[in-house]
Amino acid sequence: MPSRLRLRAPEALTDRPDFALVGILRIPEGATSPWVAIGRRVVLAFGLLFLAATIVYLDRDGYRDSQEDGLSYLDALYYATVSLSTTGYGDITPLTPSARLINILVITPLRIFFLILLVGTTLAVLTERSRQAFKIQRWRRSVRNHTVVIGYGTKGRTAVDAMLGDGVSPSDIVVVDTDAGMLEAASGLGLVTVHGSATKSDVLRLAGAQHASSIVVAANRDDTAVLVTLTAREISPKAKIVVAIREAENTHLVRQSGADSVVVSSETAGRLLGIATTTPSVVEMIEDLLTPEEGFAIAERDVEPQEIGGSPRHLGDIVLGVVRGGQLVRVGEEEVDALEDGDKLLYVRRVKG
Repeated sequence: MPSRLRLRAPEALTDRPDFALVGILRIPEGATSPWVAIGRRVVLAFGLLFLAATIVYLDRDGYRDSQEDGLSYLDALYYATVSLSTTGYGDITPLTPSARLINILVITPLRIFFLILLVGTTLAVLTERSRQAFKIQRWRRSVRNHTVVIGYGTKGRTAVDAMLGDGVSPSDIVVVDTDAGMLEAASGLGLVTVHGSATKSDVLRLAGAQHASSIVVAANRDDTAVLVTLTAREISPKAKIVVAIREAENTHLVRQSGADSVVVSSETAGRLLGIATTTPSVVEMIEDLLTPEEGFAIAERDVEPQEIGGSPRHLGDIVLGVVRGGQLVRVGEEEVDALEDGDKLLYVRRVKG
């Protein structure tokens, strides 16, 4: 009988142990300058050396020098150096029981600490990997309601800057990209990063897309954006997916793939360029509204109880639209002339510099 060939499915990223994910999933932490770390180790090493030398010098009568002229502090420092480095020439030796006891209880532990400092770099690397593995495990268990940004090019970086400027915590943003340099820049801002292609469901699951509240797709190609959107929608049916594309003709494809909002970058830039030729101040105001750090900004808030039943045009805020049942209705439409409980107001707010 012919034998059957059994194919083994490749191991999913999410099935790998956390230690194996170090380098793929990166949890940021406070960075320390390498020169500062080296300086601390050098100071600690010299501190141990002088501590050992002082202990030997205080008990100098219990040691014998090959020259038999007594131990000076320089001799004690020399003994401490050759002892802690395990060289041990033997020209200075402990003779009395107290000196030998001090060597057992003090000099030997100091020697161990000194050797640890000498191989500190290797230990630091191993410790870093273990610490990252532990942080990855803890992060994967607790991450919820965050934002996944796919692609950290110009559009992705700008989206992240806007979110950070609007008060979103860096720990609530996860960046997915295939470029290690881009991810290094994102990690420098305190963002969690995942190295891999977002067209693969395993990579998106590793970024916690199944628990995300929103997903921003800022791919360089429209076809990639469509595929990523399809994959993201399958993994996270309830997340809000916002996609940036280059060509308006691909808008329906992206929406059919599951996008909630679509931004056509080329047309938006083209409109601003056209407006700038005749009314540049309008473009300046639009940029002001889109920059949350200063000037004016477009924001959203819930309708307050005392505002229910009133018209959005009579409020103190400059209201642009009303979000009702998940749908945006512009001010001026009859259906939103009277505000209802549960409505959200899209308004212009003043940002304090």
